[in-house]
Amino acid sequence: MPDPTRPRASLRTAVVWDVLQDALDRRVKATGRDSLDVLDTGGGSGNFAVPVARLGHHVTVVDPSPNALFALERRAAEAGVADRVRGVQGDAHGLFDVVGRGGFDAVLCHGVLEYVDDPAEGVGNAVAALRPEGVLSLLAAGAGGAVLARALAGHFTEARQALADPDGRWGEGDPVPHRFTPGQLTTLVEDAGLRVGAVHGVRVFADLVPGVLVDTEPGALDALLLLEAAVAELPAFHSVATQVHVLGETRVTEGPAEGARD
Repeated sequence: MPDPTRPRASLRTAVVWDVLQDALDRRVKATGRDSLDVLDTGGGSGNFAVPVARLGHHVTVVDPSPNALFALERRAAEAGVADRVRGVQGDAHGLFDVVGRGGFDAVLCHGVLEYVDDPAEGVGNAVAALRPEGVLSLLAAGAGGAVLARALAGHFTEARQALADPDGRWGEGDPVPHRFTPGQLTTLVEDAGLRVGAVHGVRVFADLVPGVLVDTEPGALDALLLLEAAVAELPAFHSVATQVHVLGETRVTEGPAEGARD
């Protein structure tokens, strides 16, 4: 589960974590195995990898940053799951230079598509890493969320630029190369051969609420978390979320899958 000592982080991860944990539980039941093989592309210092390993699964993290992988190793050791977390240096483009194809029950692709030159290739590689039955957790920056954030900050020209730009960028100083609409993400998942199991808006309000209010007002954090959970599944809010989460699934058959872990 998310680190309880980092309550503000839960605003960024709670919705995704709930969906992901449910998907992993369903894969456990479908495979008949207690432990799944999970690939976390761009997993950095282990914000998701370590909690997933705490559930008993084996996680391979691929990230281009040596510093992030060092932090991952330290975090996994502190959590007592060093034997279930493996970090390797690499990126989405050269994914199969460092991991094998078709060897994972679940693939996490969180915060990666924004920075790859070819998002379709990035999703395609993630799907190719899945076993014949598996699940993809895809999280990327939402274009509408950027428009809303720039407008509320009083940067109306930049908001209009983000609205019109095909990559959802608000200007030359924008640090994010690509943002996506919910429709663009679901199309990427479907074109890669998966069916869309669920779509959620992430951080619909969290990035717009003053931090001092959340940190000092009694009960504000819990109330905001409940609000985020309540709107996450509502399509009307997907287009203004800071991030969009799409769960892609292959067709699941009944009963244990054959074959042991690679």
